[in-house]
Amino acid sequence: MRAIEIREPGNPDVLQLTERPDPVAGPGELLVAVKAAGVNRPDCLQRRGGYSPPPGASDIPGLEIAGQVVAVGEGVSSFSVGDAVCALVPGGGYAALCTVHESNALAIPGGYSFSEAAAIPETYFTVWHNVFQRGGLKAGETLLVHGGSSGIGTTAIQLAKAFGATVIATAGSPEKCKACETLGAQRAINYRDEDFVEVVKALTDGQGAHVILDMVGGDYISRNYKAAAVEGRIVQIAFLNGNVAEADFSRLMLKRLVHTGSTLRPRSIAFKAVIASELKQKVWPMLERRSIAPVMDTLFPLERAAAAHRRMEEGQHIGKIMLDLE
Repeated sequence: MRAIEIREPGNPDVLQLTERPDPVAGPGELLVAVKAAGVNRPDCLQRRGGYSPPPGASDIPGLEIAGQVVAVGEGVSSFSVGDAVCALVPGGGYAALCTVHESNALAIPGGYSFSEAAAIPETYFTVWHNVFQRGGLKAGETLLVHGGSSGIGTTAIQLAKAFGATVIATAGSPEKCKACETLGAQRAINYRDEDFVEVVKALTDGQGAHVILDMVGGDYISRNYKAAAVEGRIVQIAFLNGNVAEADFSRLMLKRLVHTGSTLRPRSIAFKAVIASELKQKVWPMLERRSIAPVMDTLFPLERAAAAHRRMEEGQHIGKIMLDLE
């Protein structure tokens, strides 16, 4: 099969098109002919040598796919050969064939192209777990989303709004801020021109945000403590500005804050299956109606994976960057 491999840790040019042996579906697994795959920041981190695949996972990058089932392993009951699925995978997405446990796959919403469907799993699984399961966001609360124009950010804005929360987002340009507000953010803050702490406080009558989804880290950690409401929950999913920070931890005590975080890739198949089940029940009907939908940025052919990574790392994209294998 055609696949993209990481020749050695480094810049995007270390991604090279190669041929690998076809994988085989094991017990409980689907073998999917991949039609599209998502590009995510963890892929870039893996390419640079900073995010190794979990034990047993493919060294081929790629955490989300969409395609057609071409074979099923022993004991599979949820899908059949010919079914169109999208799936969260621990690796192996940048390839013509990929295996996934049936419990981590979902039927493609009606009317979605393969590229649209492949844009769903990584961001929707991540946002559902971190904003709703860990962060406990409820209707009537305020969510602050950093990186609002990213794949994660655009998903978080839509889901939080759909479930009755008020959303404030940060982004780095007027165009990105406009995109966030179009998706449902009450206000998008251009972090280059404004202090998000002051704006959040003003928008919430001094109360602050109940949940903060942060992929920035660095000095944002201390500022998040200032922007959070009493009993606020801060969920850390990445550290684009660094994972070491100086913060006034007395605010954790005085506001009774919870600062938590997670990485999804190394979690068990069973853990991800619970998220998949909740998404199928609570989110898939919204996707079917297109009251929410993935925001698409750029579609690259598989052989241009390096260009897709450069697009990701330049930071100018709004929404999802995808690879096309059709």
